[in-house]
Amino acid sequence: MRARRLALVLGLGIALVLLCLLGAGIGAFPSPVADVLASIAHRLGLAEAPTGAGYLDAVLWQIRFPRVLLGVLVGASLACAGAVMQGVFGNPLAEPAVVGVSGGAAMAASAVTVLGVTALGAWTLPAAAFIGGLVTVAAVYLVARSGGRTEVVTLVLTGIAVNAATGAVINLLLTYSNDAQLRSVVFWMMGSLAQTTWPKVFAVLPCAILGLLLAPLFARQLDLLALGERPARHLGVHIERLRGTLMFVVALLTSAAVAVAGMIGFVGLVVPHVVRMVIGPGHRFLIPVSALGGAVVVVAADLVARTVMAPVELPIGALTALVGGPFFFWLLRRTRASQGGWA
Repeated sequence: MRARRLALVLGLGIALVLLCLLGAGIGAFPSPVADVLASIAHRLGLAEAPTGAGYLDAVLWQIRFPRVLLGVLVGASLACAGAVMQGVFGNPLAEPAVVGVSGGAAMAASAVTVLGVTALGAWTLPAAAFIGGLVTVAAVYLVARSGGRTEVVTLVLTGIAVNAATGAVINLLLTYSNDAQLRSVVFWMMGSLAQTTWPKVFAVLPCAILGLLLAPLFARQLDLLALGERPARHLGVHIERLRGTLMFVVALLTSAAVAVAGMIGFVGLVVPHVVRMVIGPGHRFLIPVSALGGAVVVVAADLVARTVMAPVELPIGALTALVGGPFFFWLLRRTRASQGGWA
């Protein structure tokens, strides 16, 4: 198992580095990997400036590097949040959208777009999405909580109800939107890194780093929770405190990612499950390796999205859904078969 974990981490690490270099080099102004490396070395003071450094630096450091870095942060955040959610719910079919993070963020983003709110300028939509996601998760958790306890089934059903309500609000808002607002909301909801800037990267960076550092600290308690709530309590795990804390971590990671990149589905569902099949269910490795795998998936999806039909750019959410949808159906059937049915 140790060799398998090491091989997976090395494979994902190498894949991520190669994809980042390809993502930085491929585009309307193609740059060989050697020039990309030379530009990085020049900025670090390790080499002379490459030929055409002025234009090359502008393309790389103002457009492509922030986009690649944002893809890494968004993918790592979504996959890490998915691994934590599956541990909290004790179900491999769980993902952050279950508790309404994505729905709340989409509703808030749609509201500020259709209502024409511009209080924070270009930051209005990301800020609204971030706050909407956090508020929705807090509402789901508080509504599902009763008598000082929160049952998983109640939490899931509350999340489903909130998702249905946010979807209905979004549909009502779109009914009263004009063509430009409709296109803006729909494009955002399909997920994209096309509008990436360094300020967006720096905006999501603190939330992503904080969430990615906090999540692995609860790995042992999640392993105990996998034994069942009662055994976990007997072993000293404060279930409610753990669940509330990790819900906040999930909301932090997912809201930040959704706020800057829109809705990119299935990364939080598919990546942790694939990693679990390879290295086992232990959260000590599952959480960080899932984050690494999520970064690889989103950077690869972004590279495909902007090159496969260039100059037209495809939404990343559509690509991840094309892969995640069939995988989800396979996962449902496999889980159902292994458990002998749902009833």
